[in-house]
Amino acid sequence: MFGKKEAIVFILVSVVLAASISFPKIASVFPKVFLAVLVILLLNIAAKKIAAFYLESEIEIKIWQMDRYGWRRQDYLNTPFPIGIILPVVISLISLGNFIWLASLVFDVKPKSYRAVKRHGLYSFSEMTESHIGTIAAAGVFVSLFSAVIAYFLGFPTFAKLSVFYAFYNMLPFSDLDGNKIFFGNIVLWSFLAIITLIGLGYVFFLT
Repeated sequence: MFGKKEAIVFILVSVVLAASISFPKIASVFPKVFLAVLVILLLNIAAKKIAAFYLESEIEIKIWQMDRYGWRRQDYLNTPFPIGIILPVVISLISLGNFIWLASLVFDVKPKSYRAVKRHGLYSFSEMTESHIGTIAAAGVFVSLFSAVIAYFLGFPTFAKLSVFYAFYNMLPFSDLDGNKIFFGNIVLWSFLAIITLIGLGYVFFLT
């Protein structure tokens, strides 16, 4: 399921997110939060990889990076900035643990070699469309929301809350996050998932 590089990214992001969520009470709550984050990320990534498989493609999970600093064509950084690792830590420190950021992972999609043959003919176009990529991203968000509901009814409120937060941040139509992929792939699907996510977020803030 994971390549070696993906496994390292998965563990690293899990540790960073769990530490930023646990701050400043890392010593007492980190193990529980780390386990929850580990499962949330695993379910989200697994859903995307399964969706990619059925769309005859494969995805590679990586840390969210920023490589631009402006709107002009030449406004690129020489070295991409790993914002997916830095932002959760900075926000947690600045807010003293009162605010968290959970969007840290993005993915690249690559069609499998036999996709062109099976779907389009031997010499035909085989690229993944924005709709395909949006569907893959949406699978991860859907599973995060669904697992939040299941966790709530099973008596795991912390897991449920973090799953909703994870879905919310990844639904933002910004940069290379899942929300941006879904938005440009299928705005109707993005709107539906956004409404469901906001309902879940409202429950977390106002009803608990």
